[in-house]
Amino acid sequence: MYDIYFWTTPNGYKILLFAEEAGIPYTIKPVNISKGEQFKPEFLRISPNNRMPALVDHEPKAGRGPISVFESGAILLYLAEKTGRFIYPDLAGRVEVLQWLFWQMGGLGPMAGQNTHFRNYAPEKIAYAIDRYSKELNRLFGVLDNRLKDREFLAGADYTVADMASYPWVNPQNQGQNPDDFPNLMRWKAAIAARPATTRAYDKGKAVNSAPTVGDAESRKILFGQTATTIRT
Repeated sequence: MYDIYFWTTPNGYKILLFAEEAGIPYTIKPVNISKGEQFKPEFLRISPNNRMPALVDHEPKAGRGPISVFESGAILLYLAEKTGRFIYPDLAGRVEVLQWLFWQMGGLGPMAGQNTHFRNYAPEKIAYAIDRYSKELNRLFGVLDNRLKDREFLAGADYTVADMASYPWVNPQNQGQNPDDFPNLMRWKAAIAARPATTRAYDKGKAVNSAPTVGDAESRKILFGQTATTIRT
């Protein structure tokens, strides 16, 4: 049994996508980040970076008590290796998956997050910041579009954790991008959206939280006003 510490963020949905595809037994443990629940000491023991998501595996292969994992990429890799699913078993195939998983963690996710922040949540509309992150996200979408022009999924013919990692971060219509500029990317996105496991994952997420995460000044302060003192216990 797995506990998935979850809120309705793109990173949170990555883990629900895997769980539903693999059919693993899990319980969602909601952590309302707009209310500051990610700073509770019990959550920081599992996720010291106070970010969504986190995982607790109550039945690890080693059989020596629960294992906790934080960082969405690490969680996806942990689950893929434990279950032997959604990652290629051979070295060459594994490298294909890992490089695109790490690409998402280091590039697509952070840049899409900054683009969304300065477009939608920053109290001041800073033209330079909006232009900077919009252009970089456009470049990254172009990288994805080029990658997908001659293959079905990011690492090849099979759906893997690399696709699960990137999918929740690709929303061109809400990110100042023109979907028509990225036909291969949109074909890929539509194919993943049509998977039954994707529908189940997002339905379960919406059942946890159907309201915007950033809804008022207090939630903005909690989400965007963090310093080192916030996580010292």
